[in-house]
Amino acid sequence: MHGFLIDNGFFSIHSFIPFFIMAAIFILMAYTIIMGISEWNRNNNSPKLNVNSKVVSKRMDTRHSSHNNFTSTNTSYFVTFEFDTGDRLELKVSGIEYGQLCEQDSGILSFQGRRYLGFKRNL
Repeated sequence: MHGFLIDNGFFSIHSFIPFFIMAAIFILMAYTIIMGISEWNRNNNSPKLNVNSKVVSKRMDTRHSSHNNFTSTNTSYFVTFEFDTGDRLELKVSGIEYGQLCEQDSGILSFQGRRYLGFKRNL
């Protein structure tokens, strides 16, 4: 007599492993897509604000991946702004914006939700 999960027939554990792997990949992809759409929608429904602020810090997040002799690198750029109230907000910016902003720059930050729109330095 063979057990349900150890039988070499149709319902063996080996036939379920690919299903579970594919299901996990699908769930992870669906979660990522839903979270991206949710953040995009939240940003779009937020007001566009122009606020006095100061650049207090900058950071880069560099990730490397390699697969079969193919290596790729992805760098994300972040800037933390401090408002007159003392509140801080870290926003993802482009590499060009990151290079143009310096710590202690003060000016008007334009943003919508968590979306960076621009920064105009005080003269």
